[in-house]
Amino acid sequence: MLAALAACGGPPAKPPPDRLVLTRAGYRDLPGWSRDDPSAALPALLKSCTVLLKGGDDQAVGFAGTIADWRTPCADAAQVPAGDQAGARALFERDFVPFRASNNAETEGLFTGYYEAELHGSLARTDRFNVPLYHRPGDLVSVDLGQFRPSLKGQRIAGKVSGTKLVPYATRTEIEAGALAGRGLEFVWVDDPADAFFLGVQGSGRVILPDGQVLRVGYDGENGQPYVTIGRVLAAEGVPADQITMPYLRKWIADHGPDGTALMDKNPSYIFFRELKGDGPMGAEGVALIPGRSAAVDRGFVPLGLPLWVDTTDPVEASGRLQRLFVAQDVGGAIRGPVRADLFFGYGADAANHAGLMKGKGQAWLLLPAAAAARQGPGT
Repeated sequence: MLAALAACGGPPAKPPPDRLVLTRAGYRDLPGWSRDDPSAALPALLKSCTVLLKGGDDQAVGFAGTIADWRTPCADAAQVPAGDQAGARALFERDFVPFRASNNAETEGLFTGYYEAELHGSLARTDRFNVPLYHRPGDLVSVDLGQFRPSLKGQRIAGKVSGTKLVPYATRTEIEAGALAGRGLEFVWVDDPADAFFLGVQGSGRVILPDGQVLRVGYDGENGQPYVTIGRVLAAEGVPADQITMPYLRKWIADHGPDGTALMDKNPSYIFFRELKGDGPMGAEGVALIPGRSAAVDRGFVPLGLPLWVDTTDPVEASGRLQRLFVAQDVGGAIRGPVRADLFFGYGADAANHAGLMKGKGQAWLLLPAAAAARQGPGT
């Protein structure tokens, strides 16, 4: 009996490591499939095709087959007229096979939103515009660990070389205290440190200059420090998790002065930026994102370019649900796990509101090219 009591009082079992499990499905299994307009996702798919098809036929696209498997669906997609819902639906149902995504046995994951932020800034430092955005430092080294150990595929670190060792890069607090000052890396100055912080969360934005010109900026690397979600910090301090949205976080930071700054510094991760030209914002895949159809994923599990069907709660949609076809075209520091996506909503007040309130539990189905799907079992 003592042994049994001791066993009952032991520490909880450690959850298994994240693992993507795919289960073959049909389009009738996708909630809301018949009500979506898949032609609206074709521009995103075609942008991804331009990147994918640059590779050789034998090049692997993660678990989604090889480049050869993508040539037919990409060619067929290019033949569908713009806005042709029936043609787009037929394309996906013929050339792609849906697989339900699970994290081990758990099919439910988290779906959030992001947008292209708007900031106000200047190309020169002034009393008002005194918060710098930095270019990527030349001594920042990014390492794809999967190139060294197959078991670490999809994991990346960053740092700088000191002697013969790679050491951690400066933290957010250290950078904001001047660790990079005097190196000529500042390329624009903004007027609000919270705006700069959330620009890093979003990954891209538009800086409105004093003369009305617009400078578009986008992600160009990070310092390699761990990403800490400040909402979880507040939740651990007793704030109800269901209250913590981006508007709530912004207001909390604005209302709490030095404590607001300290909260942002709980996240040691820091994002560097570059100026964007032409269409944008640009995702990690190297293509311009499509509002309402591009998504950020954890590419350690989901290959960029892959279409995915999302079914999740959404406080903005009249039905209370968002059921839509997206294409994986971006990544994010907080996007971790096999059933996890950050949905891009575009630019402007409506996009900011939608992204800020988006925090729903839901499910995802990954659409594999038919040739690649034929080599998958019913569950893998």
